[in-house]
Amino acid sequence: MKKGKKPFMGSGILTGLLLVGILSCMPVQAYGSEAAAADTPVMDKVADSSDMAKPVELDLEGLTPVAADELQDGTYAVTVDCSSSMFKITDCALTVAEGEMEAVLTMSGTAYLYLYMGTGEEAATADSSDLIPYEENAEGAYTFTVPVEMLDAPVSCAAYSKNKEMWYNRTLVFRASSLPDTAFKESRFVTAESLALQDGTYTAEVSLEGGSGRASVTSPCTLRVKDGSVTAVIEWGSDKYDYMKVEDVRYDPVNTEGNSVFEIPVNGFDYPMPVLADTTAMSVPYEIEYTLYFDSNSLK
Repeated sequence: MKKGKKPFMGSGILTGLLLVGILSCMPVQAYGSEAAAADTPVMDKVADSSDMAKPVELDLEGLTPVAADELQDGTYAVTVDCSSSMFKITDCALTVAEGEMEAVLTMSGTAYLYLYMGTGEEAATADSSDLIPYEENAEGAYTFTVPVEMLDAPVSCAAYSKNKEMWYNRTLVFRASSLPDTAFKESRFVTAESLALQDGTYTAEVSLEGGSGRASVTSPCTLRVKDGSVTAVIEWGSDKYDYMKVEDVRYDPVNTEGNSVFEIPVNGFDYPMPVLADTTAMSVPYEIEYTLYFDSNSLK
């Protein structure tokens, strides 16, 4: 039988070598998890004091922590103080349900991608599932939904900067005093009823805090008690206030000349009662947060 010729392998080997050479000169493209890792920012860097603005001193004097089991289930607007002027919270909704609390923080900007309820050092080594990503609300603002252990207690919160690619340490305080008294299972206030005040007109010392510190109100002020409810006559040291709000209810001035005068409800004595006052002294009207403290020991 005639033997066939043995196939020549040289051309195949040469082609293969040429192909390998061409591929070796091409850039390598990452696929799958390698590509995802390349797009993931490095999140193990923590800002030190040289990277941060001067911290804001928080007023913690006299605070008593408030737990979820002291509150009625519901959703409430709550004021949040922060140790950093660079972490601006424009709104916060606190939800209490079944002995637990969580809050939705609405931010003034889009500078932060993640929050972690703990220190920056802890955040840098935390599992990614423990990080809290932002969500956009209907207005396009960044929001973060965070667990809240206690009100009126400082809590560590780390914020991851999108631009700086590092964690920043913050301290937050969710203020129980900003909640309406109806949010509490037991009233926090010294009231006309607990003081056994009869219907009539009284005076009491009142102190104002908040804003720039330059505003003032006349003290003592006049109080009117009727059927257990107390109304205060508040006279400001300026004629530039066009309305006040107590628990989101608006009150207009009761006078048209002289310093602005309002009649507002007094929820209780001996605690800093949150109010809003709108001033027209600036280029545009501006609501300012204040507190009024009515001293029951000064009642006459």
